[in-house]
Order: sequence, then structure tokens, then C-alpha cells
Amino acid sequence: MKFIEYPDNEIMAIDLAQKLAEELNSALYGKSRALFAVPGGVTPGPVFDSLCNADLDWSRIDILLTDERWVPEAHVRSNTRMARARLLKGRAEKARFLPLYLKSENPEDVIAELESNMVSSLPISVLLLGMGKDMHTASLMPGGDRLRDALSPNAPIFVPMRIRKENKIDVRISLSAAVMNNAMAKHLLITGVTKRASLERAALLPEEQAPVRAIMDGITVHWAP
Repeated sequence: MKFIEYPDNEIMAIDLAQKLAEELNSALYGKSRALFAVPGGVTPGPVFDSLCNADLDWSRIDILLTDERWVPEAHVRSNTRMARARLLKGRAEKARFLPLYLKSENPEDVIAELESNMVSSLPISVLLLGMGKDMHTASLMPGGDRLRDALSPNAPIFVPMRIRKENKIDVRISLSAAVMNNAMAKHLLITGVTKRASLERAALLPEEQAPVRAIMDGITVHWAP
């Protein structure tokens, strides 16, 4: 694991966007397309704001979310909605977006179709991840009903995940750890002293308690206070 510390979020967003653009450009050499996997949430927004106007052949780049809540795109908690608002605009509007949600009550009913839509794009060229204070990454979450399956070396591309929160079930779908670890380049974006402490703690815990540990080998961590 490589750790890069920045003086503030603005500098981190600009520098990280430049690094991602360089890696995506390199990934296109000798290949017809590159696959860029990105997180949801608030933290990557400033990176996307800078990256979306990078001088890249975006028409040859596929963009995939690392995970998605099982809600329609119009839903306020949809990661797809955020990606379209912050990343899939400007020059990056020419990229091909690979959705992680299809209209269905349960992800299990359409997971085969989702996988067939993207299997030819694998492996991931550049992976950007976030991390929660509970040490989850993507939707590999402590207490998730299929976390053990998602952490398995033999896991499929996507794993449905259900997490109980305050007597409600949060339904999600996530890339498995095995697929994320096959990425050519891996980056983890975190901010604040609390998440830095959580990351340091994760290195001492089993993967089922700290799922982010499953993807830490060979990753570059980008942190600002």
C-alpha cells in the first residue's frame, strides 16, 4: 500500500484527477477500450469535477460504478444519479456508461444480464474506491448478508448485498473483491482524521470486520485532512 498525503481537498482532487487521466490514457495504448470503475458518495465529487474535462479519448472509455443502491436512477440516493451529475459531463459525456441497475424488484433477477453487459470490458483498467468510517468499500459492508461470498477469491463479478439498518433492509449490488483486485491500477480516496484512523485500524482486523482490507494490497491511498 502506498500512502499519499495532501495539504487540502482541493489540491488532492486536482492531483488525483490528473493521475487518473494519465492512467486511463496509458490504458488505451494498444487496446480498443479502457474500463474505469468509480465509487458513489460525496467524497469523489470534486475529483470528477476536474476529471470530466480531461483531454482523453472518452469515446473509448467505459465507466462502471463499483456499487449501487437498488433504486431507480431518479432516486436521491442513486450513485448513478451522482455519476451523471459530476462525471458524465463535459468531455466525459462521450464515455460509455455501464449501468448497475435494471428495473427489477431484486438484483438477483437481472444479475446475469448485468454481467453479460460488461464481461467483455474486464479487467478494470483503473479503479477508484472510497471507504466508510465502518471500513466498508464499495458495498462490501460489515454485517452484509453475502459479505463472505463477495470476499471469496472465486466470487462472481457482482454480488447482491443486503444490510439491515434501523429495522429496514438496504438492498445493494457490488463488484466483488476479486474483480476489484484484478484492476491494473487501484486508488482509495479518503478524507479526515477519522477515516485515516479507520484505515489504520483495518490493517489489524479480519476482512469480514474491515472489508477494505481485502483490496489494500498494491493500492494507492490518497488522503487529505
